[in-house]
Amino acid sequence: MTLDYLSEEYVKITLAIGLHNEYYIDAFYGPKEWKLSKKEDLESLEKKTDVLIENIKNCSEKEDEKLRKDFLLIHSKAVKTFVSQLRGTVLSFDEESLALYDAVSPKLDEKVLESHLKELDKIIPGSGDLSQRMTSFMADFIIPRDKLDVVFSAAINESRKVTKKYIPLAKNENFEIQYVKDQVWSAYNWYKGNNYSVIELNTDFPLQINRAIDLAAHEAYPGHHVFNSLMEKHLVNEKKWMEYSVYTLYSPLSLLAEGSANYGIELAFPKESRLDFEINILFPLAGLDSSKAKLYYEIQDLMKNLSYAGNKVAQEYLDKQISKEKAIEDLMKYSLTSKAKATQRLAFIEANRSYVINYNLGEDLVRSYVESKSNSYDEKWAVFTQLLKNPKTASMMKEDKYD
Repeated sequence: MTLDYLSEEYVKITLAIGLHNEYYIDAFYGPKEWKLSKKEDLESLEKKTDVLIENIKNCSEKEDEKLRKDFLLIHSKAVKTFVSQLRGTVLSFDEESLALYDAVSPKLDEKVLESHLKELDKIIPGSGDLSQRMTSFMADFIIPRDKLDVVFSAAINESRKVTKKYIPLAKNENFEIQYVKDQVWSAYNWYKGNNYSVIELNTDFPLQINRAIDLAAHEAYPGHHVFNSLMEKHLVNEKKWMEYSVYTLYSPLSLLAEGSANYGIELAFPKESRLDFEINILFPLAGLDSSKAKLYYEIQDLMKNLSYAGNKVAQEYLDKQISKEKAIEDLMKYSLTSKAKATQRLAFIEANRSYVINYNLGEDLVRSYVESKSNSYDEKWAVFTQLLKNPKTASMMKEDKYD
């Protein structure tokens, strides 16, 4: 059997699993006839996945297909895990993240987290409850709802302009922005194929000014929109590696997708250029006063030290070590946010479980990989682009044996 044949089997199995979980297939731009309308039972799909895994192991790859074979094998094993979970298998948080995303979030020292909170306590204005003080201070940096579209459009246009300097984009690439409600996420990119995305922004909660660039870069340029477009062009259309025509959400590809999208924010907007663009362009567009901007950004930098705390809360909650009430309380404490926002965050954790590691751990792994191979800003872009065109899982980035 060839890898081409096995990749088609992989796609068809994942599409069949997608009929059992509406979120599993995040994007598909392969042959329409591969889609099924009738459900196949999960036991049968698990057996098919077992056969697929063995066939991939025993398949002989071409000289330039070592990465392809290993990537397909790791993803097929993740498919096996997801099917078994749909059938009732229960895994711990760390077992699940390793099986689905090829990585495990590092353990945290609570004393270190407390020290970061103390640093924030010193600089956030006011007295009393730290989360309430944070909410009060951040209120001055919320983008008014009637200014949201013009601010986000400016951010996404700038991120597109920067990205095009370093990554050749298809002439027909484009996107549509939609504003939605009642979601557990802040924003979502729905890649439709042929270089086109629908980007949804959730307006359940107000967005702060820094989130405009975060979401523009993460969801579009050089984030999800660009990543999917590059995979479609180089791997599906040119190489005919059809396993890349389907993006299964609960898979190792998501760690790279979310990690590269997060790292792409700082790549497209290094600190000084970001501050200049936000203060001189986005603040005025939003009608915001920038006199407190210095303190605002100092707080944002310190908040990054608490990023992994959300993983800790998710692990403890999903492993039934803490109650729902305690999880919300801890999310409020470490995210310095309101109860409503913490409740929404917990809803995301309940829906997506160990997926949460993909954002921060994924970002750190991508940063480490890219920056270990580059000595200049231009080289970072070159390595980053090659990683998007030739995706690697977490263990592949660490092993570094495919270059």
